[in-house]
Amino acid sequence: MRPTARPTFAARVAALPVFVSGFRPFYLLGTLYAPLLALGGVGAFAGIVDLAASGGHVLWHGHEMLFGFASAIVIGTLLTALPSWAGTPELRGLPLAGLALAWLLGRAAFWAAPWLPAGAVAFVDLLLWPALLALLAGPVWRVPNRLYRLLLPLLLALIAANLAYHVAVIAGDANLAERALRAAVWALVVLYTLKGGVLTPVFTGNALRELRRGALPRGSMPLEAVALALLVALAAADVARSPGALTGSLAAACTLAHGVRVARWRGWRVADQPLLAGMHLGFAWLLLALALKALAEFGAPLPEAAWVHAFTVGALGLMMLSLMIRVTLRHTGRELAVPALLRGAAWVMFGAAALRLAATVHGLAPQFVALAALLWAAAFVAVLLRFARVLMAPSLPRRG
Repeated sequence: MRPTARPTFAARVAALPVFVSGFRPFYLLGTLYAPLLALGGVGAFAGIVDLAASGGHVLWHGHEMLFGFASAIVIGTLLTALPSWAGTPELRGLPLAGLALAWLLGRAAFWAAPWLPAGAVAFVDLLLWPALLALLAGPVWRVPNRLYRLLLPLLLALIAANLAYHVAVIAGDANLAERALRAAVWALVVLYTLKGGVLTPVFTGNALRELRRGALPRGSMPLEAVALALLVALAAADVARSPGALTGSLAAACTLAHGVRVARWRGWRVADQPLLAGMHLGFAWLLLALALKALAEFGAPLPEAAWVHAFTVGALGLMMLSLMIRVTLRHTGRELAVPALLRGAAWVMFGAAALRLAATVHGLAPQFVALAALLWAAAFVAVLLRFARVLMAPSLPRRG
């Protein structure tokens, strides 16, 4: 008998359940990183951890929230949504493991920045998003629905923002580094409104039909186009530091346009559906963020960080929780029934967002900021506790 050939390294990696779909490694990494990021930020704020080599506490926190934690959840969701919705080939096995490794190396380099040359930290941290773009550009470009190509300039914007951040840190230019992070926030806002603005009404419409609660109005492409154009214009004006009257007017117009858009989804009709309620609440926080931005630009006594925290903790946090739960349950063959622990996690996230915004607006003591960070992390730790084994185990057989 001929000896059985040993499987190749690529085959062994592809056989691991954690590398079968994009959400598995990145949701696992993201939820593991959330508490570490929160504790690191609190430690730096208290003077226990020295983050000077990474640009200081504020810049370090901003970078790792965006290019560390948020990147993991966003990439995991994109790599799972594109095959399901656009029909692109699913990334799995060795290429997926390589992306996860690039994310890990970037985080390790950032934490080891005090002992590494700044150029080395930048090089390692800059690997992830260009690698993702290289893997997705061809398949996305070939999708018949050309609207999916809007993803590509957003990936390029995130690459450019991360590059600008590292150039600024190496040059000691905190002002440029802050603007680079601001550009990254806006890229995520646009991505949020594009992808969340597709998934939320589709899932809501499906639920309304199943529950026999009516239907949503047909989508309006002119409204979608105007809302997107206003948002891109606002992002450009804010990053360019245009006059407050212009930026404030664009923010007010965005609030109105996106308010009309969100109202058409009739989220109040699915308020008793946990997964959908979290998505609609996320968009409510987005509208609040845009309104806060408009008020600040028109001279209201609001810190600039108020709208940023309303978006990153409130809107992004609630949407991430909702999508992580839905994607994990759906794509591992489980029923879309939200465990009690994760229903509680959504309320904890809402509380974290409210407390962080209150601490920003009213200048509360640092202990409140630390508590908000720990609540934010606790919501994702709940996802980790409930889904860690699920993410590393084979999917259940799909029901008929």
